[in-house]
Amino acid sequence: MTHSAPTAAIETDAVVIGAGPVGLFQIFQLGLHELSTQLVDSLPAIGGQCIELYPDKPIYDIPALPFASARELIERLVEQNKPFATPPHLNQQVDRLEPLADGRFEVETSAGTRFITKTVVIAGGVGSFQPRHLKVDGLAAHEGSQLFYGLDDPARLAAQRLLIIGDGEAALEAAIDFAESATHRAASVTLMHRRDEFKAAPATIGRMRELCAAGRMAFIAAQPIGMRESGGRLSALQVATADDRMPWLELDAIVAFTGVSPKLGPVAQWGLNLERKQIVVDTARFETNTRGIFAVGDIVTYPGKRKLIVSGFHEATLAAFAAAAQVYGKSIPLEYTTTSPRLQRLLVAKSDTR
Repeated sequence: MTHSAPTAAIETDAVVIGAGPVGLFQIFQLGLHELSTQLVDSLPAIGGQCIELYPDKPIYDIPALPFASARELIERLVEQNKPFATPPHLNQQVDRLEPLADGRFEVETSAGTRFITKTVVIAGGVGSFQPRHLKVDGLAAHEGSQLFYGLDDPARLAAQRLLIIGDGEAALEAAIDFAESATHRAASVTLMHRRDEFKAAPATIGRMRELCAAGRMAFIAAQPIGMRESGGRLSALQVATADDRMPWLELDAIVAFTGVSPKLGPVAQWGLNLERKQIVVDTARFETNTRGIFAVGDIVTYPGKRKLIVSGFHEATLAAFAAAAQVYGKSIPLEYTTTSPRLQRLLVAKSDTR
């Protein structure tokens, strides 16, 4: 990995790797101990597999919430986090983690963001989620300039000829948005999936079909098989349809919502004890075999481990106490938000300034 120039390192008490529900709750728990915290995730949006895999499916086993969609749960955790959260570092993977002589760690991401941190909490779920890439020779060279897996800045694609690939809610919503937006409307929008069947909400599918019927966007059932360049830029994608046609689609950019797959990634190179691609931790501190590196959520294993969100919340709470004890160099007393003047002042003061 190379970068044009080294960036100044951000000094912090903790770096949390993973912005799923457990990682988000970890931010809150660390905040209660007044630890400065930075959040990193390889996906372009907060929410982890909740948002990537089942955003609108119901969750019934979160305390005090008889029912919540995965999306609503993430929204509530983000809201709870507002007193403490700093802007997350998204769409970047932690590639390097090295111990320093003073007991801290240097952490660097795939985007060149650097941290000097006293503790690290790995909350990476079942691993670092990586997009499933389109398998067209030469197409990867245009990733980040004309090929995007997910969408974090619609404005950069305004007035362009767009091809949106996918069959889920995110793909259809993006296509509809680019067809209708008053601020970043595309010059043209084509939605592509290998079948004329979708996994989105009925209302979303209905709106997409209305726009197609009105000529404001198009749909094609096909799969990509080739590409064409002009002047070093991607200019067209060749696709194969079910009726054996192979047309070329002229375009300026592709936004692909092709799903994600989890990979343990660089974590496997950090010298942590692993068991079946999961991190071994103790159940008193949720610390790994390396002092100062903690792990919580689905990425950890220990006797009796259950891969539940509520279990991860418990693990994050104990990890926060242990991380705070290391940062402050002393045992951390138990306080309750219902009775602790310190915690109440902290939460009220932080909330009033947001």
